[in-house]
Amino acid sequence: MVTFSLSKSLLLGAGFALVLAGCSSSNVDYDQFPGSANVDKRVNGRKMTRAQEKEQGTVFGDGLNLFGGEDTQKGTGSGIGVNSFLWRATLDTLSFMPLNSADPFGGVIITDWYTPGETPDERFKLTAYILGTALRSDAIKVSVFRQVNVGPNQWQDAVVEPGTVTSMEDAILTRARQLRIDSATAE
Repeated sequence: MVTFSLSKSLLLGAGFALVLAGCSSSNVDYDQFPGSANVDKRVNGRKMTRAQEKEQGTVFGDGLNLFGGEDTQKGTGSGIGVNSFLWRATLDTLSFMPLNSADPFGGVIITDWYTPGETPDERFKLTAYILGTALRSDAIKVSVFRQVNVGPNQWQDAVVEPGTVTSMEDAILTRARQLRIDSATAE
């Protein structure tokens, strides 16, 4: 009796699989069904379709565009979440320091500790935040951290000179403007 119900279940399961296989061979475009998109957005009051999602593009835009291309004329840097000129200028300006992490989508660059050759008893670390897609002075924020050596392998936080942050931000903005001018004259 157990075998009969088991074989009956297998037969029903196989029949169900055949019915599903027959249904899947139809030419239904599932990309047009509301709610088929991978995101939970609404278009005209209905859930987004996969076709509408494809029209909008992916999280990378029309392609990952880290270092320029057609969109650099506008200065928007659509391949990344921040202004491409500010991104490249920040990397260029901080290139003398070891890089710890760089997130082009979030616009955050973090350096590792850097000890200048002239002052071996102090070290610096920077975090740069690119806050928008426009090339503006308020689209870049730099945080500078300084430590001084108080003993063998012992570092203590110290005050950063007030003009250091402003001079770093100005240097990044100057480099970004140079990159933008170079981009415009290259075309």
